[in-house]
Amino acid sequence: MIIVDTSVWIDFFNGKVTEQTDRLDFFLISSVIGVGDLILAELLQGFRNDDDYQVAQSLLIELELRPLCSVELAIKSAENYRMLRKRGITIRKTMDCLIATYCIENKAALLFSDRDFNPWVEHFHLIDASYL
Repeated sequence: MIIVDTSVWIDFFNGKVTEQTDRLDFFLISSVIGVGDLILAELLQGFRNDDDYQVAQSLLIELELRPLCSVELAIKSAENYRMLRKRGITIRKTMDCLIATYCIENKAALLFSDRDFNPWVEHFHLIDASYL
């Protein structure tokens, strides 16, 4: 399964061509795409136009919807964050910690363009879907 981070979905829905949106186009045809509930909320709340919101919602709910957080995952996410901080790395967003930890724990690849995920790849072996 491949989880797609909000940053890639935003570029995708804005028609911005990037390496990650090209991969997303490919994965939408060839792979199982997971949409985390937190990513779904974060993405949909950003739409200003009602028609665009409806189109995005219709597409996203047809994909594999996944709850990203539980008490256990929240604790594991905090532990992972603390480990990175001890190594001098500060992750800017709690949401990114939760997403990365979910992917690591569930052996899901993550398609992202947000640099905050790079330490997760390096230190926790998060699977970067850009290389699949």
